[in-house]
Amino acid sequence: MGTRRFLACRDGNVAITFAVCLVPLLVGIGAAVDYARLADAREVMQHSLDATVLALSSEAAKLTETELDARADQIFHVNFPSGKAEGVTVSATFTKANGAVISASASGTVPMTFLNLVGITSETLAVQSKSAWSSKRLRVALALDNTGSMAYSGKMSALKTATNNLIDQLQSQSTSDGDIYVSIIPFNRDVNVGKSNKNATWLYWGGVCVNYNSSTCDYGEKLYPYGTDKSKWNGCVGDREKDYDISVSVPDANKYKTKFFVDQYSACPSALTPMTNDWSALKSAVTAMTSNGSTNQTIGLVWAWQSLQQTSPIAAPAKDINFEYQDAIILLSDGDNTENRFGGNGKSSASSVDQRMTLVCNAAKSAGVTIYTVLVIQGNASVLKSCASSDDNYFNAATAGDIITAFGAIGDKLSALRIAQ
Repeated sequence: MGTRRFLACRDGNVAITFAVCLVPLLVGIGAAVDYARLADAREVMQHSLDATVLALSSEAAKLTETELDARADQIFHVNFPSGKAEGVTVSATFTKANGAVISASASGTVPMTFLNLVGITSETLAVQSKSAWSSKRLRVALALDNTGSMAYSGKMSALKTATNNLIDQLQSQSTSDGDIYVSIIPFNRDVNVGKSNKNATWLYWGGVCVNYNSSTCDYGEKLYPYGTDKSKWNGCVGDREKDYDISVSVPDANKYKTKFFVDQYSACPSALTPMTNDWSALKSAVTAMTSNGSTNQTIGLVWAWQSLQQTSPIAAPAKDINFEYQDAIILLSDGDNTENRFGGNGKSSASSVDQRMTLVCNAAKSAGVTIYTVLVIQGNASVLKSCASSDDNYFNAATAGDIITAFGAIGDKLSALRIAQ
């Protein structure tokens, strides 16, 4: 009787069934947890590798293959949290072909907790990233206000720091000779083209004053009749004749109106530096800048644009037909236009210079030049903002320190990189 009851009893079937189903159920739930950890680790690894290749972009050209791998590993592990994966390895390559590319890969294993119950001890992660420079080459002309007002509120010191930082930033993005060229055009009322050009055919020595038709000169200039001893010239030139003063047309040796008028301006700024990738020479030009004289943004803008040309008077290096090029001007000024060759200080002359400047801005932009403008503390915001190629290309530096921030932002725009894949 007892045996029959035992054989007929079914009370333990549910418990047995539950016990049998519990293991795969737990494994399934655990697998979801493990794979969530795996997906999270993969995402973090990808972001860390993307950050690594972007950081390497400013260094890669200067590193050997071994150094590049070591630096990639170092940067990656700063961004990738410990414990996310084990046995992580990172490698990177740098290539130059009509541009520059950094490729990197990272791999590692993520230990499995629940899947380990069914023999899966770990899963492998592997991600890749690439950072590519545009194939465009860059030419940047810096038209920098060197007027007397730049001596105050720390503006000239900040300008020098900002310009040197920008030069360093551009140099770091130049992966091969010819990638980036820079010119520096210090300006006040005049521009200094360099005393070594005293015999250039594009100079006019027929006499130039603020009032050109006068036999005497105002504001300390000296009249230079043709044939006068040129060895005493300080290198300054004023605006060309009207209409020529707003263009970059090539001077005609037989037409004086097309030439640049010699001007012995007592506040002559330091000499301009034509397009070059001699980074030391560019920094020396920055060091030489001083604050003196009145403001003529138009002449600074014209000579910046002129420095981008491959024609007289200061021909830029020839462009390689295998590359695309982007020409850019950065114009910085801390004041209103107050004087040019055709007139002295006063609201009427400022308005006249503003009008000429607007014509130059429009002509340069129509020619494909990208213009960035920076207003320092005070000046005609309307003129500078309208001169910029876009609202985003205009910067208002409320303090001297903001010059450094503005130039840093412009540098980022000029040397922007992108994640290719």
